[in-house]
Formats: sequence, C-alpha cells, structure tokens
Amino acid sequence: MLFVMAVGLYTVRAILDILGVVDYGLYNVVGGVVTMFAFMNRTLSTSSQRYFSIELARGDKERLNKWFCLNITTFLAIGIIITVFLETVGLWFVNMHMTIPSERLFAANVVYQLSIISFLFQIVSIPYLALVVAYEKMNVFAYVGILEALGRLVIVFILMMLSFDKLIIYGILILLLSVSVSLAYMIYCWKHFPESKFYWYWNTKEMKELLGFSGWHFMGTFSNSCRSQGINILLNMFFNPAINAARAVAYQAYGAAQQLVTNFFTAVKPQIYKSYASEQYEDLYKLINRSTMICTFLLSLLVFPLMSNTEIILGWWLKEVPEYAVIFTQLVLLNGLVDSLNLPMTAAALATGKIRKYELWLSTITLLNIPISYLVLKLGAPPYAAMLVSIFLASVCVLVRAYLLKGMIQFPMKPYFTMALKVLVVTIAMFVVTNWGIRGRVIDLFTLIIFSIVIEIVLIVLYALIIGKSDRNFIYYIVKSKIDIIRYRST
Repeated sequence: MLFVMAVGLYTVRAILDILGVVDYGLYNVVGGVVTMFAFMNRTLSTSSQRYFSIELARGDKERLNKWFCLNITTFLAIGIIITVFLETVGLWFVNMHMTIPSERLFAANVVYQLSIISFLFQIVSIPYLALVVAYEKMNVFAYVGILEALGRLVIVFILMMLSFDKLIIYGILILLLSVSVSLAYMIYCWKHFPESKFYWYWNTKEMKELLGFSGWHFMGTFSNSCRSQGINILLNMFFNPAINAARAVAYQAYGAAQQLVTNFFTAVKPQIYKSYASEQYEDLYKLINRSTMICTFLLSLLVFPLMSNTEIILGWWLKEVPEYAVIFTQLVLLNGLVDSLNLPMTAAALATGKIRKYELWLSTITLLNIPISYLVLKLGAPPYAAMLVSIFLASVCVLVRAYLLKGMIQFPMKPYFTMALKVLVVTIAMFVVTNWGIRGRVIDLFTLIIFSIVIEIVLIVLYALIIGKSDRNFIYYIVKSKIDIIRYRST
C-alpha cells in the first residue's frame, strides 16, 4: 500500500501537469456524473460480500454458488438500466447545465462515454471481487492493486509521448486499465473458486431479498455519492473548473491516505459478517471497537503530517497548485478522520440485513449536504464552506449510527463512546502539536522527514496509552517475537 500510495501521488502530479488545470477539472467533474452511479458498485459489492461471507461461515458452498449466479444476473440488469439513464438524462445534463468551455465540449462527451463503458465492466465484475474478499484472499487483492498502480504509471508515460488530445487519450487508457482489473478478478475466480461457475439461476424470493437489502443500502451509498459528487457539481455551477481541479487534488491526496484504511477494512468486513452469522456477539462488539480505533490510527499516521505541512507538500508535489487546494485538502483530511469512525459500525449494521430504519436516518442526514451547501454558497460563502458543512453532518452521523446499532444488535454504547472520546482527545492533542509546534517550521525535505517522524512517534505513544491492556500485551508479544526471530537468525 505504501508503494501504491507513492505511485498514486506521483501520477496525480504528472496528470495534472500534462492535462492542465482545466482539462483535469473537466475529467473529474464530467466523469463524476458517471461516478455518482459508482455508489451502485459499492452497494452491490457490499451486498455480495455480506451474502457470500455468511454462506461461507455456514459452510454451504452450493448456496454460495446460487447467490453468486443470482448476483451476476441482477447486477447486469441494474447496469443496463443505469446506462439508459446516463445516456439520456445524464447526457442532457452534461451538455446543457455544466460549465464546459465550448472548445472542450467534444472531448468532455468522449470522456463521458468512456466512463460509462468502464462503469459497465466494473459492475459485472463486482461478484468476482466480492468472492475474493469473502474468501479473505487479501494477497490477490494486494497484487491486483499493485498492478493497477503500475498501470497508472504506464499511462503517464504514454501521455508524455503522444500529441493527440490528451484528455481523450487519458480517458481511453483509464478505460483499458479498468477493464484489465475487472478481467484479472474474473480470471482468478474462474481458476480457484468452483463457486464462480455461472449458470442461469432465478429465485423470486431470493431476488426480492437481495433487492430489498440492496435497495435500502442503496440509499446510504447514494447519499454518500451525492455528498461527494453533488458538492463537486455545485462548485462547478457556482465557480469554475479550476475549483473542481483544486477539490480533485484534495481528494487525490486524501484518497492516497484513505486507501490504506479501505484495504485494512476490506480484510475486517468478512470477519464482522461471519461473527454475526455465528452469533459470536461479544467478539463482534470487540471487533467493532478495535477496528474503529485501528482505522482512525492508520489514517492519522498519514493525515497529521499532511495537515501540518499541506502548503509546502502540495508545492513540492504539484508544479501548479490550484487555488483553494490547500484548504480543501486540510478539510477533506479532517472529514476523512470523522468518517473513519463509521466504517465498522456500518458493516455490523449491514450484517443484520435489517437496515431500513438505519439507512433512512443516515441517508437523510447525509443528503442534507446538498441543500445546505447550496444555501451557503448561494449566500456568497467561499468554496470550502461546503466542506465545513460535510464535516459537521459527518459528526452527527457518528452519534446516530451508534444509537441505531444499539437497537439492532444490542451494541454496548458506553465502551464505544469511551473509545471514541479517547480518539477525540488524541486527535485534539495531535492537532495542537502539529499546528503550534510544527506548522511553518519545515523548510526542506530533511526537516519534513524529521518532523513527520516526530509526529508518528507522538501518535504511536498516544495510541499505545489509550488501547486496552490486553491489546498492549498482544502487540508487545508480536513485537518481541519478531525481535527474537531476528536475533535467532543473526546468530
């Protein structure tokens, strides 16, 4: 993941330089219209992982194969319906209501079509990726991630050599990379999992159950997609593509950090589903609290060095730093820290399958980002005001999730909020350390490395103080065993 993160940061810098601020902003906002429907990918992926993991916990491979076939049939139908919508209403919106320079309208439409094709391949490959995750083959997940990062590096070098419209070429190459990743998961499953053998299977009762679960979860992922891409479109309507480029840079920087947490949590999710299916509730409660703390810790390791030196890091990273990119990046990172508290609770809620009330409440709160952001921007607020709205509503969601989970699985709130309070204290302490003790003191790469190491040490010490005694003993045992192995080999 460190390799993927490093490559990702370099490719963003290179692509922004090659495409320019306007084309880079156009790619993100036009492709973002399709990306708004990528929430369907997340919805369907979560549904698949949930059903696959539970059948694996029960040891029923035949049922697993039936769910796999039913998922593929359902997802393909959903993909076709969304494509029809994108080619009608979505195409009309892109051409009639988005701020696109007239000379770049053709290129924007080409990118839009390429994004739709990529979306279709991704939606069909979802059950295959879900099967890999359900079997907890995280090495495969890691290898494909590395190959995808290398593919993005190759794209940069190809763009440097070609003189044709670089925005169109970039869209084509990203499509080819997306198709290659989808095929990689498919081929692996065909070779290693007999349950991935597809045949026509239809069961009306199971279809209703799958669509019912996916439908309610759809509300949650749709609201998150609206928060992200909806705000992006609002910024385009009130400002210009350069603001979209600044926000895109912020999300790329955050995405590099978030990817570490996402992949860690990808490994945790099947365990949460299986613990619930096996009715091991005490283990489930501990897993939720521990994984929440680990998520925030992993993200903090990258967030605080970035937040304390955002301006100078972006200056080194990018040849041209878009206006508002610094404040966008800092607020997006803070928003990400708040969101990281929600991941394990969401997985536990989804494991129950009874998520109507849960999704109704949380999607409603999240969707409030759009009208409130529109209002504050209409009143003349600066672009970053939309991110402040997002941070506030994300904090409200943390409290509401914990309350709802108590009614769903008798989740004990006191240990969770005790843990959350400790994390909040650490976050405030780190904010003080980074802003008062380090900000503005970095003048070159050497001092950046030194101060980053100081931040990481302080963070590790603080988290070591707030974790439970059993966890400290476990970590001590792991570290000691590794040291003993090194000593044994050296002698």
